[in-house]
Amino acid sequence: MKIGDKVRFLSEMGGGRVAGFQGKNIVLVEDEDGFEVPMQISEVVVVGEENYDTSHVVQVKQQQKQLRREEEKELEPADLPITFRAKPAERKGGEKLSAYLAFVPMEVKELSTTRFEAYLVNDSNYYLRFTYLSAEGNAWRLRASDEVEPNTKLFIEEFGRDELGSMERVALQLLPYKREKPFLLKPAVDVQLRIDGVKFFKLHTFQESDFFEQPALVYTIIENDRPARPLVIDAQQLKQSTKG
Repeated sequence: MKIGDKVRFLSEMGGGRVAGFQGKNIVLVEDEDGFEVPMQISEVVVVGEENYDTSHVVQVKQQQKQLRREEEKELEPADLPITFRAKPAERKGGEKLSAYLAFVPMEVKELSTTRFEAYLVNDSNYYLRFTYLSAEGNAWRLRASDEVEPNTKLFIEEFGRDELGSMERVALQLLPYKREKPFLLKPAVDVQLRIDGVKFFKLHTFQESDFFEQPALVYTIIENDRPARPLVIDAQQLKQSTKG
């Protein structure tokens, strides 16, 4: 193929004459209106050399694959698509389940107006498939459902103080497991928590923790394989104890 050759396109209608080349892979084809169209050399054929038998089709496909390989070699590492994903790292002591529900003020210095972020913290070597729900009378509403990787935290939602009334009672259900390796079977976790909305108005409520750089309000869902147990007070027993 040289300048002046009449060519046609293989994968679409059209053609023209070769006006020049860009690098070793691109040919400039001048159409009947005088416009130069850049095309892959493998996508054009000189008129009079068309060959549609099977061996020619295979040859064209092989040329295209070779061109793609050469183009990929010329790409910088940062431009290449990500095809490898590192497995989450496990840690010593992480075989016992520990997970937490955390609330973080977005602007801790403006506590009277700030919004909040909710996170699920997975402090274990297990994946956790979870559902996060809030009570509406005797029913429940799903707020989030997702998977959190081992020894990581996952953003669940953002909310304001006006939504605290719908979060007085929340439930978290966790299903722990591992991937591509055997593991000890853990029971599913189903925990209900009472969220005290008053705490969101007090600065000292938000404390330093191992999970966040900024202060956070952290509720335990399960710790060292022991699910959190909400404090239940028997009103009759309390009445009798105060009489004594």
